[in-house]
Amino acid sequence: MAKTNYDQDSTNAINIISNRTTIKGDVISDGDLRIDGIVDGSLNIKGKLVIGVSGKIIGSINCQNADISGKVEGNLVVKELLSLQNNSSINGDITIGKLSIEPGASFTGKCSMATSPKAFEPTKTSATNS
Repeated sequence: MAKTNYDQDSTNAINIISNRTTIKGDVISDGDLRIDGIVDGSLNIKGKLVIGVSGKIIGSINCQNADISGKVEGNLVVKELLSLQNNSSINGDITIGKLSIEPGASFTGKCSMATSPKAFEPTKTSATNS
């Protein structure tokens, strides 16, 4: 009898949100993710994020690498390489390790290129009552 290991290297898993699909809520993935549909919520992806031409994100993104051809309305934190393709549109601030922008890409916001891993840690805010 062959042994099946379903938990074998789950970091290589590729998840796809196809066009004509809309997700409202946060998405968390230990693997790679491709989005051709719409996500209204934050994304926390440990692998590579690919947003296709028909893909649209409304919310914050945190990932290792990103290849964007669609639209993003929100802030991005990409620890390694953010690649903006010629028909991409970004409206939000980005924090990146490296950046590649093709002619025709649209970007509105602030860009910070991080040189240390601490720059990618979430900032802690505290509420004080006066």
